[in-house]
Amino acid sequence: MKITDILKKDMILNDLQAQEKQGILQELAIVAAPAAGLPADEILNVLMDRERIGSTGLGGGIGIPHGKIKDLQNPVICLGLSRQGADFESMDGLPTHIFILLLTPDNSAGLNLKLLAQISRMLKNDPFKEILLNAASRDEIYAAIEQEDEEF
Repeated sequence: MKITDILKKDMILNDLQAQEKQGILQELAIVAAPAAGLPADEILNVLMDRERIGSTGLGGGIGIPHGKIKDLQNPVICLGLSRQGADFESMDGLPTHIFILLLTPDNSAGLNLKLLAQISRMLKNDPFKEILLNAASRDEIYAAIEQEDEEF
């Protein structure tokens, strides 16, 4: 499965407005809600519960907020870019610019881990991160992801 099998263009926010964690998660949850078939508030609660365990701000400008949801039928991926950077309590203390939200069904631990690993591998590529940050539109962002995407 490729990331682009799950991520659709309308799930990309190319200019997040919030500058702190809860606001970023709320913007992403609003976009994820229709695909998940759940209210945005429910998604936000799952994400905030996960963040209380430990920040999903990995450092290097990357955040991969994620959560497992009991009645979710299929995985959901959203991508958001914060042009100005946001305080996401990242491990390196620096602003976070690229956010990939991953929601998976509660009973799919293997799929969850595979998708997290695939997203992490993709975002370790510094030239790819630069392409994302310099992309001017959803179409450019999606095209970059299509090019970088690998099946697992």
